[in-house]
Amino acid sequence: MAAAGGEGPARAEGEGAAAGGFSSLPAQEEEPGRGQLFNTVVDAFLEKLVAAGSYQRFANCYHRFYKLQPEMTRSIYDQFISQLQTSIQEEIHEIKKEGNLEELFASMDRIVEEAKNREEPAWRPSGIPEEDIHSAMVPYLLKHQTYLRRALKEKEEENRKLAESVLAGRERISEMQQQIQNRKQAWQVKSPFQPAPKSRKLSESVPVSPVRRDNGCTGMESSKNASCNRTALNCRIC
Repeated sequence: MAAAGGEGPARAEGEGAAAGGFSSLPAQEEEPGRGQLFNTVVDAFLEKLVAAGSYQRFANCYHRFYKLQPEMTRSIYDQFISQLQTSIQEEIHEIKKEGNLEELFASMDRIVEEAKNREEPAWRPSGIPEEDIHSAMVPYLLKHQTYLRRALKEKEEENRKLAESVLAGRERISEMQQQIQNRKQAWQVKSPFQPAPKSRKLSESVPVSPVRRDNGCTGMESSKNASCNRTALNCRIC
């Protein structure tokens, strides 16, 4: 009975503690993202790597040096492990940076969150490659077709505007040519071109009086006349 009595309070306390434990459970934490999981995996890998390369194994590999310089061996081991962890972390950081893993992990988390509110079932392969390819490619091809039609419509509209601008330019050129022609005709009407009158012959307009020279030539005789001894080249009058 005493044992039972002793067990009673202890059991009650245990039940109370259990009840209190269940009543004071923390709220459900959010699931870590894929980026955090990746970092956790890397940290676990480094811990296992350090555990696999323990100081005892390192000392066994360099047993003679360990016996001669145990403190130096420990210092070398610590430096080796520290540099190994640093180099691995730097390599993983470079891989994450080159592959843009942080953004990809965040994108995958967003896709998963959006899929939780989706009522329709997600796509699953049917087992028939032709149908799977058809179902996967048709939406993409339809989307690409819509894009091409939109691009074609934009190009046609651009070509139409260019054609209109060309026609407008031709019309302006035609109007300018017509204006030039009209101005030319108006100038001709205001200032008509009159040809200069033909000059009369010198013999008809101005009477030539005979001039007597020292040699007796009056200039009226022809160079062919026998009474004139001078030729036309020597006599300007003849």
